[in-house]
Amino acid sequence: MTDQAIATADMSDSMDAGEERLKGSDFLSFDLAHELYGVDIKAVEEIRVWETPTAIPRAPEFILGVINLRGMIVPIMDLRVRFNIGKIEYLPTTVVLILKSSDHVGGRMMGVVVDAVSDVIDMGDNSLMPPIGDSEVMPFVSGLLNVDAQVMSLLDVDSLLNIEALVH
Repeated sequence: MTDQAIATADMSDSMDAGEERLKGSDFLSFDLAHELYGVDIKAVEEIRVWETPTAIPRAPEFILGVINLRGMIVPIMDLRVRFNIGKIEYLPTTVVLILKSSDHVGGRMMGVVVDAVSDVIDMGDNSLMPPIGDSEVMPFVSGLLNVDAQVMSLLDVDSLLNIEALVH
């Protein structure tokens, strides 16, 4: 087998495992720079209206600060800045998704600023397609899903909230 065939087989195997894990899942879809993204609904703790977080000295540019969420300090990340797709003025439709990672004991929580929440999407019988392209977003995309006339990029919450990877 050639190296390319092996790489394709490896990608197919990891997609099969990821697709099996997500089979029958529901996703919260949201808009970011007129593109459709989604996260597994089980990772969403809550949806909050935009509020200005308390700044943290020397934090990466995409970490806007922290908020107090029922006694917990939760960092807030601007996904537009993280994905290098520009900044905008926050509008009344701007929301913060409080996401919880399943990778860590007790879960790691972080808020992500998105332009607007769209809908809850059922995966149904749709197949999860492998991510395509090379951009700042790709390391966080677990797959692509057809939603009506659009393609939704499904974000891997565990990768997105990995603090160690954020500072590199």
